[in-house]
Formats: sequence, C-alpha cells, structure tokens
Amino acid sequence: MISKKIGIVESIADSSEVLDDIRVNINGEIQRAYNYPKITGQINIGDEVILNTTAVELSLGTGGYHFVISNLNNKESDLSKGGHIMKLRYTPYQVKVNAVEDHESEYHDIINDFTSLDGMPAVVGTLHSMLTPFVASYKRHNPNKKLVYIMTDGAALPIYLSKNVETLKEKGLIDKTITIGNAFGGDFECINIYTALITAKEILKADAVFVSMGPGISGTGTKYGFTGIEQGPILDAVKKLGGNAIAIPRMSFADARDRHKGISHHALTIFKEIVNVSVNIPVTIYSNKNFDYIKKQVKDNELFDKHNIIYVDNKKCKEDLDYFNLKVRSMGRNYEQDKEFFDAASTAAYYLMEVCDDNEGDYCK
Repeated sequence: MISKKIGIVESIADSSEVLDDIRVNINGEIQRAYNYPKITGQINIGDEVILNTTAVELSLGTGGYHFVISNLNNKESDLSKGGHIMKLRYTPYQVKVNAVEDHESEYHDIINDFTSLDGMPAVVGTLHSMLTPFVASYKRHNPNKKLVYIMTDGAALPIYLSKNVETLKEKGLIDKTITIGNAFGGDFECINIYTALITAKEILKADAVFVSMGPGISGTGTKYGFTGIEQGPILDAVKKLGGNAIAIPRMSFADARDRHKGISHHALTIFKEIVNVSVNIPVTIYSNKNFDYIKKQVKDNELFDKHNIIYVDNKKCKEDLDYFNLKVRSMGRNYEQDKEFFDAASTAAYYLMEVCDDNEGDYCK
C-alpha cells in the first residue's frame, strides 16, 4: 500500500516543464522528491505537499524517491487536452491522452489501412540504459536518418523521468518518442506496441525504431518474474507486422549475481522460451575468456538452432558516446565498470548498419 507524509518544499534543485527535482522538509529532515508539474501542478518554495514515501521507506533502488501526490497550495494541472483514451486507468491519477488510434484522431484511418512494416528495423532492449549507447552509435554514422524511441510501461510510466530521453532529444539524437500501454508523455501516445510500430512507420516515417521500458526494472530473482520479459512479445510483434526484429542481449561480467554473468539468465529465458519467432541477435566479439564464456552459453543453450546469432567486431561504443559527450550508467556502473553491457547495445547499431550496407531496401538508403 501507499505510505504518505506531508512535507514543505525547501528548495528546487532542478526544474523543467515536465519534472521538478525538489528538496522537502519532512519532520525536520531534508529529503529528495520529484514533482510532475503536468500532473500535480507547478511547485514553489514553501508549498505544502503530500508525498508518496513508500519506495524510500523500503530502500528500493528502483523508484527510490519521494513523489508528490498533491500540492496543497496549487491544485491546478493540465496533462492533456482532447482525446478519449485513459492511461493509469481506474486510479486516482488516470489521465486523458490523444491516442493515435482514437476514433477522433487524424491518424485513425492510417492505422486502419496499415498492411506491413516492410522490413523496418526495430531494435528491442530490456533495460532503459541500453538506449543511449545504441543511439550514440547509430546516430553518429546516420545523422540524417530518423530514429524513433518507443517506451513501454514495463518500468517508469511517465517518460518525463528519463534524463536520457531529455538529453538525447536536446542533442537531436532521438527524433520522436512514443509511449505505450500505461506509459505516457511521449510525442505520440499509443495503446499498444502494434499501433506504436505502425505509428513509427506510417506517421513518423522512421528509418529505425528502438523499443525498451523507461527507467527502472522489476525483478524477483525468479526465472520468469521480471518486467524485461516483455522483450519476447515485442519481438514477436515486430515480426508479425513484417519488421526486422533485432534483440539486444543483456550482458555483464561486472554484476555480482552469477545468474547475470555473460548473457543474463533473463536474456536466455527470453530467447529460448518466450519469443516465438527467429530474431537477429548481435553479439560483440572480444579477444578474451569472456568471449569464450559467451560462445559457450550460445552453444549450450542452442541459440543458433532458433535465432540468427551474429558475432560483430565492435570496439567503438565508448568513442561514440564521447563523440556526443554522453555518459552512461546501469545498475550504478559506468562504461568502464561494465563495458560488455553497453557494448551490446552499441553492437546492435553496428549490426543494423552492416545489414543496411548489404541491402537495397527502403530502410537502408
């Protein structure tokens, strides 16, 4: 259930149209909190706010902040105008959005008349931290191609929480965003992954799409109990609609948990049991024992029998990140501490470019 406390806004560390990073006084103790002005209104120093303190009290790494539930000094907010589709349905914060599929939407007939993605590449990750290295490598070499980010509702629901998206859009590296399911706040709103992929192709004319959840992931240490399992059904959707499905494998040799060593058990479960179709899985080549470990995992789990495993020589991830002055971090680790994780996302971009070099389809011009 929700744990709530009342606090007084002491200072505003950072503020934008969509997210306020504030400091609140709760019973004499200064603590960090986030406010979404489109939902809970503008914030000012001295305002009395009701806070959701649940995650901090549980010492959670994911969602581990206070969030403003209500500003007692400002009850005005305006998330959207028009539209009939609700997100966060049947909760006190259900919000009305202009969904692309809505019967009153100008795009309604385009969605209805869709036939195929015609090979549009869709790169699917499991963690939000895969987004930046992929974008850096792809956009450095394809600055004029249109890249669309689809954010699922597997983790954070407001796209506003993502500093990665904010930074990448400011630098012109992500062209448009789409939020699906109960996630909201993208440039376009869709009900599900199918209509989001159609929107990316038919409305936004994307050259490539990246799909992942927003910041945060839920995991339980069990085989199937993690939100990243959505990668499987998303890859199925890409193939069902006629797209080029490319999967980023979750990799690490820095994670202390043995189940995440090399190719994570999350990725192995998805590739072996969850995804129903054959997909392209690029894997980075290394000249060390780590690569031997990865190749053994691929063989032992018979991934070659079901999928197209492509070994790619890529040593440019850090160079691409530095080119755009981008910093990355996942599970508290930066590039130098967990290079294999970030390389995997970058390698998907290089694989996509290699495919395009050898293909004369519309998406490779």
